[in-house]
Amino acid sequence: MPNPTPNPVAMGRKRKGTPIHGWIAVDKDIGLTSTQVVGRIRRMFNAQKAGHAGTLDPLATGVLPIALGEATKTVPYVMNGAKAYRFTACFGEARDTDDLEGRVTVTSDIRPDDDAIRAALPAYTGTILQVPPVYSAVKIDGQRSYKRARAGEGELPPARNVDIQRFALVGRPDRDHAVFEVECGKGTYIRSLARDLGETLGTVAHVSELRRTLCGPFSENDAISLDKLAEIMLCALPQECLLPVTTALDDIPALAMTDTQTDHLRHGRAVRARSGSTIFVDANQLDAIRDGHLLCAMSGQTPVALARLEGEEIQPVRVLNIESAPEKGAETE
Repeated sequence: MPNPTPNPVAMGRKRKGTPIHGWIAVDKDIGLTSTQVVGRIRRMFNAQKAGHAGTLDPLATGVLPIALGEATKTVPYVMNGAKAYRFTACFGEARDTDDLEGRVTVTSDIRPDDDAIRAALPAYTGTILQVPPVYSAVKIDGQRSYKRARAGEGELPPARNVDIQRFALVGRPDRDHAVFEVECGKGTYIRSLARDLGETLGTVAHVSELRRTLCGPFSENDAISLDKLAEIMLCALPQECLLPVTTALDDIPALAMTDTQTDHLRHGRAVRARSGSTIFVDANQLDAIRDGHLLCAMSGQTPVALARLEGEEIQPVRVLNIESAPEKGAETE
């Protein structure tokens, strides 16, 4: 009896591109969407998989971390990290998008002085209640707020708590503009800060310039423009242009695994960390890991899995399918 014809759908489609893994911090130009940057990076590296950690609006420039391959599994740890921005607020005009791209809705002749601005800033430091812009990706009744706004349903999203560690006035180019630096946590909208600050000062305001200077472990000192990256890749191997997958996991303790333990984790199985007084992993490393906390299991310099210490076992949470690099000095055929 002849063998049945293989079903291509059942077999699964082979993903196009190269299985390349790592991070690159792009210094995004004005006018590009975050999705466009991801697409260009994916084509440059011929990568099978790519994604970004934290959207930047087309108006914004600065640090946009791009994850390739298995690094995409570590995106949440970058998105949950600290952020820093430098932005310019323009006083005297409110816009429906709360930035320069929007339509002017209200004007005011009031221009606050530096002392008034500085006196208002402490109210926006710490954990504050913030209403996201109507043109934002926040969902209202299952639909993105910006889509509702474009359809004429201009309902503001519900307020939520955000953390702002620092909010400082750093420049005053003229009466209409003020330059600020902000250090904040996940979910903070700089456009909302400018809008609300304007109201507090008895006027209206919007963001006219915005630059992200820090996103998790990536700073603007690490970032590279797309044009510069294209130049470098003319004479460098793609992997040489990437930061390691573990760059996103700087705050997560590492734990060395044996070959047998590595095999277990890669197949989604738990491994024994200890039994009574017997320790099956590096005792010094294990001492630094608290029960229930996340860790990064390592095989040499290669991350194997994000895992959690649960009692006497290490339970895999997210397996990272990265081929181990050969040991330095090892012979190859």
